[in-house]
Amino acid sequence: MSRIHTAFEHGKAFIGFVTGGDPSIEKSEEFILKMIEAGADLIEIGIPFSDPIAEGPVIQEANLRALAAGTTTDRLFDMVASLRKKTQTPIVFLTYLNSVFKYGYDRFFRQCRETGVDGIIIPDMPFEEKADAADYAKKYGVDIISLIAPTSEERIRDIAREAEGFLYVVSSMGVTGMRSEIKTDLASIMEVVRRYSKVPAAVGFGINTPKQARDISKISDGVIVGSAIVKLCQQYGEKAGQPIYDYVKSMKDAVR
Repeated sequence: MSRIHTAFEHGKAFIGFVTGGDPSIEKSEEFILKMIEAGADLIEIGIPFSDPIAEGPVIQEANLRALAAGTTTDRLFDMVASLRKKTQTPIVFLTYLNSVFKYGYDRFFRQCRETGVDGIIIPDMPFEEKADAADYAKKYGVDIISLIAPTSEERIRDIAREAEGFLYVVSSMGVTGMRSEIKTDLASIMEVVRRYSKVPAAVGFGINTPKQARDISKISDGVIVGSAIVKLCQQYGEKAGQPIYDYVKSMKDAVR
């Protein structure tokens, strides 16, 4: 069993996302430690990719900045190994299937185990086509985090039954990005998820204010925030550490 379950053992979880290598590997590590210090229960690290189809403009631009700074998958594995000397907070990678396939399934998931990556989110890998990656992930004890979208409907039951680590419930149609309001009937989705799944379910996409986090935490096991944190990286660059700490603390306080 991975460390992921520990993120949900002390109440509602706050899950924070950064694009690895934006603005540098060293600063990403610093920002992650700031998020953990501020109360983040689980960290998502995006492996930069040239065509991140699930992402809105904020994270797309972060991907390009990270790639321009020389970020590679190997350097991010090294960063996680460094983080593991300082924290046991669960860490998951978010990446696209081509990156894992090109790296090599066996090599990728072996590196996850050896460096301390607990799980992986692959937005462009359909649930029905996860078998190849899942076999290697299971071999090395890495959880594949499944996504449930508002369009999943009857698929929610099947995805929930096979879920591991935690379920990522997508709050809204479209790509990632901050939204002023979330109109999806999340309560109905969560009702189905709880009926069929044994793992916690956290909601992401669009959440960026403490009020949104508080409201959504009432019906879920946690909230996931990405674009709002990445926006701080864009705005403050290498000096984003304190703004990230302050923001994450406000969001964690809201979900408590």
